[in-house]
Amino acid sequence: MTASVPAVAPAVPLPQARRDLRLFWWAGTCDALGSQTSGLVLPLLLLTLGRSPAEVGALAGLSAAATLLLGPFAAVPADRGARKRLMVGSALVSAAAMGGVTVAVAAGPVPLAALIAAVLVERCATSCYEAAALGTVALVCPPAEHRRVLSRLQAGERAALVAGPALGGLLFQAERWLPFLADALSYAVAAGCICALRSPLAPRREQRPPAGREHRGWRARVAEAGAGLALIRRVPFLRLALLWISGVNALLVALYYTTVFALQDHGRGAAPLGLVLALAGAAGLAGALAAPRIAGRRSAGRLLVTVSWLMVPPAAALATAREAWHFGLLFGLLCLLTPVATVALQARIIQVVPLGLQARTGTVLATVSGAAAAVAPALAGLSADRAGAAATLLGCAVLLAGLALHTTCVGPSRTRRTGPEPL
Repeated sequence: MTASVPAVAPAVPLPQARRDLRLFWWAGTCDALGSQTSGLVLPLLLLTLGRSPAEVGALAGLSAAATLLLGPFAAVPADRGARKRLMVGSALVSAAAMGGVTVAVAAGPVPLAALIAAVLVERCATSCYEAAALGTVALVCPPAEHRRVLSRLQAGERAALVAGPALGGLLFQAERWLPFLADALSYAVAAGCICALRSPLAPRREQRPPAGREHRGWRARVAEAGAGLALIRRVPFLRLALLWISGVNALLVALYYTTVFALQDHGRGAAPLGLVLALAGAAGLAGALAAPRIAGRRSAGRLLVTVSWLMVPPAAALATAREAWHFGLLFGLLCLLTPVATVALQARIIQVVPLGLQARTGTVLATVSGAAAAVAPALAGLSADRAGAAATLLGCAVLLAGLALHTTCVGPSRTRRTGPEPL
């Protein structure tokens, strides 16, 4: 017999909740801005140091693997009540790692082993921070504010995605170590913001899994880490969310890389690609800002169906595009639509998932969608080599149509239930 957890709104005064959510926004936005600033120039640094593209790719792969594998285990102590300590500690470790990279780059030639070690430490710590951050909105924010707060958090990340690479390029031109210093400072700011939070970032005892499940031994710990996956397997809406988020993320990445291949086939250079990225980033930011008004008028199921079908025409039209601004407008339209559905999905997930499983469930969703997005460029490249860029773009549109059809058949019925699932 499983214990049911009632849907209880966070017992946080509204002024304090708004203050803490602003601090949480600053922490996430600064973190994202710093990561985008250094993430752009790290491959450039390795290449200027004489490293091969294979070594650069291997480091990127190791970093991605560390992020995907560590998150589910870091989510366990977060759900058990150590969320704030884990976030602050992880941010400080990341700041120290990037500070070390800053000193090493400023001092002279950087040994590859030292650079790999520092980057892996930073990636592992960031993975712990991101896992622990999941559930913060549910613990601090009143339910009526979920969609508005989630949209602002997503807007901050989108703005960092637009501004970060440009800032990183400017700093790298001035001094090669400056982007890494900016990243280190961003982590320090994030740690300070989280330290300043006054709201309790831990679920109450009755909102956690029963204490009897906390056993010693690696098998029990693996089972505890897998509690989020178990919840997703038994809740139809969460299974739909996992499929939709993973599918859309992977297909958007595949569409982007195939767009790059198409621009290259048409003889376009780096400037048109920058135009595509700028338009996509601006559209994503606009979509995130507009999400609360649009999402507030429809149920999550209907909104998901509508957005799923609206994404199909621009994806198919990419196959006929020739000019860079055509690609930019069509890809920008896709980026405009996705935040609306994502905010509605995230708000519904917060309602469905018990407070004691927020981090573990959210980490599973992020890990699976991240893994799907990680393999998408390779699959897109293979398809473009064999069938051509236009056929690959059309194939992605067909897959989006299949996802939209599946969402239409099962989406509305799986989003009607209110209240969290049992632990």
